[in-house]
Amino acid sequence: MKKLIILLGVLGGSFSAICVRLSNAPSMVLVFYRVAMAALMLCPYVFWKARGELKLLSRKEWLLCALSGLFLGLHFALYFESLKYTGISSSVVLVNTEVFFVAFALLFLFREKISVMGWVGILATFSGSIVIAMADAGGGSNVLLGDGMAFLGAAAMAVYTLLGKVCRKRISTTVYTFIVYTAAAATVLIMLCIGGTPVFGYEPVNYLTALGMAVFSTLLGHSIFSWGLKYESASYISTVKLMEPVFASVLGLLIFGEIPDLIVVIGGCIVILGVYLYAGFAEKK
Repeated sequence: MKKLIILLGVLGGSFSAICVRLSNAPSMVLVFYRVAMAALMLCPYVFWKARGELKLLSRKEWLLCALSGLFLGLHFALYFESLKYTGISSSVVLVNTEVFFVAFALLFLFREKISVMGWVGILATFSGSIVIAMADAGGGSNVLLGDGMAFLGAAAMAVYTLLGKVCRKRISTTVYTFIVYTAAAATVLIMLCIGGTPVFGYEPVNYLTALGMAVFSTLLGHSIFSWGLKYESASYISTVKLMEPVFASVLGLLIFGEIPDLIVVIGGCIVILGVYLYAGFAEKK
């Protein structure tokens, strides 16, 4: 049941591609709106129902949660900026290497073993994401810079996932995500200011799509991942997130009538197989 809920979180996250498609504001501005709105929506519950928990958090816990949000904001910034310099396919593949960062960190830092079938599932899922990315072979103006940023974005996402695993041992999902989204919003806002990108003044549709991302992709997406970190391994969470392009393709078909290329269908089947192998056999020796 928990694995099914996490899969539904991936479905929620996949709505971000649909919302971005309907928007015309800079992607980083949409990211700021997304995490800021999510944090604001959590405020009433956090300050009304969870004030006691907030007061009991140690300085170390506050710092870890804030750091997690910082790395989430860095992930968004590096990923979206990488798209300016390199092709979507290269960026997606490199960002998806998060699953390997997490798996090796769990192995060498946390001494958590992954079974042979677990590794097979990870490799199959990642291979499927590469096949999907091959459907878009666009180039860029500075490929090396873009690829480097995407790779760093994967590392930042891995740190965010691993910090979440630590924080969620005793911090509730709502309190943890409230601090994370607030810190992420602050991080992205600082980057927007440094880059000189206006934060406001865009068409109303952008605020509506950002609200959609805040609800579906953040509260019903990233928050579910954070919830799941208390019950499932970080490597499973990072692996199952690779199904997002599959769900996004299905949503594109249902909403925009876009029929995915055969290569996307093949890659999606490989991804689903990989997640099935991991979910079914990763804990078996």
